[in-house]
Amino acid sequence: MDVVREYLLLGLRLGRLRPGLVDSYTGDPVLRRIVGDESRPHAAALAVRAADLRRAVADADLEPVRREFLHAQLVAMECTARALAGARIGFVAEVESYYQVTPVPGDQDRYLRVHRELDDLLPGRGPLAGRLADHRCADRVPRRRLKGAVEALSGALRGVVRSRFALPAGEAVEYEVVRDRSWSGFNHYLGGFRSRVAVNADLGHRMSTLPHLVAHESYPGHHTEHCRKEVGLAGHAERSLFLIDTPQCLMAEGLAELGLHAAVGPGWGRWAQDVLAELGLRMAGEACERVEAASAGLLAVRQDAALMLHDRGAHPDDVVAFLCRWLLVSEVRARQLVRFLGDPLWRAYTTTYVEGVRLLKAWLDVRPPAETLQDRYLRLLDEPLVPRMVQRELSAGIPRLSFDHGKIRPVGRVNLS
Repeated sequence: MDVVREYLLLGLRLGRLRPGLVDSYTGDPVLRRIVGDESRPHAAALAVRAADLRRAVADADLEPVRREFLHAQLVAMECTARALAGARIGFVAEVESYYQVTPVPGDQDRYLRVHRELDDLLPGRGPLAGRLADHRCADRVPRRRLKGAVEALSGALRGVVRSRFALPAGEAVEYEVVRDRSWSGFNHYLGGFRSRVAVNADLGHRMSTLPHLVAHESYPGHHTEHCRKEVGLAGHAERSLFLIDTPQCLMAEGLAELGLHAAVGPGWGRWAQDVLAELGLRMAGEACERVEAASAGLLAVRQDAALMLHDRGAHPDDVVAFLCRWLLVSEVRARQLVRFLGDPLWRAYTTTYVEGVRLLKAWLDVRPPAETLQDRYLRLLDEPLVPRMVQRELSAGIPRLSFDHGKIRPVGRVNLS
């Protein structure tokens, strides 16, 4: 059995049952045609097929790292197929099957400390939520200037990434501004080192969040990861398929969330201020960076909301109130977040950001003294890691995971400029 080919066929078949599940596919077009010409598959049969493939992978003639990647993906795909077939799966068990992590509720005492820190950073009268809203309003990018600001930041970050991580010759990102989406930005990887990134104008983007968004979606986040893995893992056909609700998503979102940290680091506020000043946009870079750094301590509030909604059966209005209180957002924004959490495709996805950052930030921080942050981050871009591999390394205190660069080409020296 060619387990990799069967894995790709299984993923494409699941995508027929749940539109949007296949985030990108850049592999053999013949497989897509085969699946497109078939009758609509049955979810229960796909669950059985996933289990069969998972057992077959254990004996496949593949490098251990590839077998572990495929096994992790197939566990998640089996869970998706079972859910589509009508099986009742608890939310926490679903998240564990998808991402190899257990969602941990946040600490409300920590949230209170973050609120106090923000209170000090935003002096004035009135409730903290109102002062934070005023700060964010002053930081907002006019909708007509949004695309230009995104493209300016993208060009600046691209220069940083090319010098630190290298990119394939001819790679490019095209940006489009869209409306009426449940997300803020989305990378559509087209293959051949090209991406199309959609930015949702409805969310009222701010100068202090755009650097994170561009780093996340493009440089050094999703686009950069896709490009480098397309070169360095060219013999790994399984990488041509990117599926939502699988371990590869937690790795991808974790590294993307940490993209600005890896590419620019402290001082990114002043850096972004200088980039945007060339467009005539005035950003209080250092103040914005301090507010955003403090607000990052509230990231887990969104996962708490998902647990409330799907694990504890809370009413959506109660979840909205929770988000307004702890995340310090307006009711309109809270309802937008609940909309995302309620989408059948995305309901578990918030965990990829929260637990992905927790896991990968800890892993980046415990690097050996001789290894730079950029060296460590490069491994996330290049190597076919899954969360359990990173967890093992953290638990054991091992300086490096075993990765055979003799069989998997070192990306930094292969057709990159």
